[in-house]
This record gives sequence, C-alpha cells and structure tokens, in this order.
Amino acid sequence: MLPLVYNELHRIALNHMRRERSDHTLQPTALVHEAYLRLVDQKSVTWQNSAQFFGLASGMMRRILVNHAKKRQAAKRGGSVIRVPLDAAGASGDTGDVRLVALDEALNTLAARDARKGRIVELKFFGGLTMKEIAEVLQLSLATIENDWRLARAWLYREISSCQS
Repeated sequence: MLPLVYNELHRIALNHMRRERSDHTLQPTALVHEAYLRLVDQKSVTWQNSAQFFGLASGMMRRILVNHAKKRQAAKRGGSVIRVPLDAAGASGDTGDVRLVALDEALNTLAARDARKGRIVELKFFGGLTMKEIAEVLQLSLATIENDWRLARAWLYREISSCQS
C-alpha cells in the first residue's frame, strides 16, 4: 500500500514542514515514515475513503511535530543544556516551537468546544485538504465547511493573539 500513497503523504509532510523552522531535525521523509508506522498500527479503523486516510495521516504528523516541539522545549529548560544570556536567547530562532505548541493548545481548546470546527482546521491547515475534500470526509455541505472554517480561523486568531500579548 505504501507505494500507492507515498507521494501524497510526502506532499502532506512537506506542507507541515513549511511551517517549521529551517533547522528542524525532522525531514519530510522521516515524518512520513513515522506517521506511516503509526497508521499501520491502527487496528480498529475502517477506511471509508482516501481523504479520511490522508486526514488521519495529517493528524498523526501534527502530533509528531507537536511532541517533537514539546520535547525540544523541555530539554531547553534544564539538564545538559548550555545556559545562554537573555540577549542571545532572543536571536536563537526558537519561536517556531513556541508558535506550534500555542497553535496546538488553541486547536485543542477549539476542538473541546466544537469538535467539528477543530477537525476542519486540522484537515485544512495541517492536512492541506481542499474544502471539497473536507466536505467529503465529514459528509457535510461545502457551504457548512466554508462557514465553519471562517469562524474557526477567526476564533484561533483571536485566541493565539490574546496569548501572545
């Protein structure tokens, strides 16, 4: 099955990695392989269509990247990390990890309040699915998906902006 879906999984991984810092230790290929290994372990999933599979793969990739960012942040807070003066720390370019974790936390809050909007954001933003594909996966009208996407995007923007100020 992997040869049939690999190119699309790689495209999704590239989409995820575009939002990451340039010196990220994970490469798109490694992200694809890690997500695929987790997907083949799924015993209780009944695949309905390819959009569902790729949506789940994108969610796996998101969790892998968020876990990676959280581990990186935790490692910086102690252990064998070299201490850096505050003026040098601002130039380190580590804001990507912080933004990804903030987005993940905001998306989790949104999903707790409105699971459908949370799923739409995950499929669109992280999965790179089109609105039509999302409508197919969630079995909803295109108009409903587009409306929910606008509302969710505005809510996330407000939520993340309030955390940063």
